[in-house]
Amino acid sequence: MDRRAFFLLGGAALAASATRSFPSNVWADQPPQLGLLDPRAANLIAAAKRQIGVTVIYDPAYVGLTYTNGDVPRDRGVCSDVIIRAYRDAFDFDLQQAVHLDMKAHFSAYPTRWGLKRPDRNIDHRRVLNLARYFERQGADLPVTDQPETYLPGDVVEQVLPGNLPHMSIVSDEVSRSGNPMVVHNIGGGTRLEDRLFAFKVVGHFRFFPKQTPRS
Repeated sequence: MDRRAFFLLGGAALAASATRSFPSNVWADQPPQLGLLDPRAANLIAAAKRQIGVTVIYDPAYVGLTYTNGDVPRDRGVCSDVIIRAYRDAFDFDLQQAVHLDMKAHFSAYPTRWGLKRPDRNIDHRRVLNLARYFERQGADLPVTDQPETYLPGDVVEQVLPGNLPHMSIVSDEVSRSGNPMVVHNIGGGTRLEDRLFAFKVVGHFRFFPKQTPRS
């Protein structure tokens, strides 16, 4: 299989299977919301939620993108696209550009599992492991715990799905019946708000609010 195509979660079929295996635990009516949000977190969450009903397809295909602010059609994408679009819409912050510039300057600091010899601005920012490393390098990483209160609205969570597949989501301002914060993510059926914070192993926890647009 072309390693470029197998770049994120390994394919829609497996992601959809994971979706069926972990039914959501949601309120029948409107779930309660947390108050007094950091305005930056509120903007990020709102930008993520606006993708619900718009991005309805999970599509892991490698696509050549424009640079900067490149994107695949908004009706499709993968988990990382939820993050990328939310930061772009909330803060006018382009993770495609930010990750590419950091990888160009510090390529050896990033994961090497794809066998690349140089940065690829079409795909690097859409890989969960690269996004996680970028957030770490910005000093945005936080402790990973099993305590829901440590995950605040607007936090980004890195998880591992069955089959050792990476996944990423944004913590929302809504709480499920389980008492856990709900997350906005795309795990196989488009962008959704679901109770999945602890459905999979959490391996990364980030709080990143950009200060400025990266310079080319």
